[in-house]
Amino acid sequence: MLSKTYTKYIQSLHHKKFRDADNVFIAEGSKVVMELLQSSIFSCQEVLGLQQWLQQNEMLIRKTYSGPLQAIDNFELEKISALSTPNQVLAVFKKAKKNTSDPKGKITLVLDTIQDPGNLGTIIRIADWFGVPSIICSENCTDIYNPKVVQSTMGSLGRVNVNYTNITDWLKKNSGIQIYAGALNGKNVHHLKGLTEAIIVIGNESKGISAEVMELCTEKITIPKNGQAESLNAAVAAGIILSHMVA
Repeated sequence: MLSKTYTKYIQSLHHKKFRDADNVFIAEGSKVVMELLQSSIFSCQEVLGLQQWLQQNEMLIRKTYSGPLQAIDNFELEKISALSTPNQVLAVFKKAKKNTSDPKGKITLVLDTIQDPGNLGTIIRIADWFGVPSIICSENCTDIYNPKVVQSTMGSLGRVNVNYTNITDWLKKNSGIQIYAGALNGKNVHHLKGLTEAIIVIGNESKGISAEVMELCTEKITIPKNGQAESLNAAVAAGIILSHMVA
C-alpha cells in the first residue's frame, strides 16, 4: 500500500509550486503514460498502476524503462489521481531540460498568454499532428505540466519541444523570419500554402495578441468566416491555420 506521506506527495504534484520544487510532473492513463515512456524528452521516475494493467503492459514498459513499478489498488489510484475518473495508471516524470530550438527552416508556433489548460494541451497535440517541432510560450501562459494540459496532449508532449520565454525578446531576435499573427482582419489564410519556414503567433483566448507582440509581426492572417460568431477557440484557430499554411 502507498504510505500517507507518498500519497500526499503525489497529490501535491497537482499544483505548480510543488512540481517546480521537485522538477517533476504526473501523467495519467495508459495512452499518455506509454507515449511519454517512449519519449526522448522525458525520463520516468516511477510508474504506479493497477496490478492487471502492469501485468498486461510490463514487457512493453521494460523496453524503455527499467525503474520501479508499483502495483496499487483502485482506491489508492483515486486518491492520487487528478482525473475525475482515474484511468489505470499514473506515472511521475522529470520535466524536460530547457533547450533553445532554432526556428530557421521550420514552422514554429508562438503562444501569447494562452491560459486554458485544455487549449494549450490541444495546441501541442495539433502541432504534433502537423509536424511542428517547437512551441514558444509567453511566460504567462498556463503551465504545460498542469495535469489537464498533459492529459489533453494525449502523449504529444513527448514529441513537441515547448519553451517559455519573453516572447517579445524572442521575436526580435528572430525578426529575419516571417512572423504571422492570427487576427480578425488580415490576409486570407487560404492564400498561404506549403510554408516551410514561418513563425505563427496565436493570441489569448479573450484578448487576442497583445499590442506589443502584434507590432513585431510582419503580417496579419485571418480565417475567413461566413457566420456570425465573434471569434474562434484558440486551439481550433491554430489547427485551421496550420492546415492551410503547412499541409
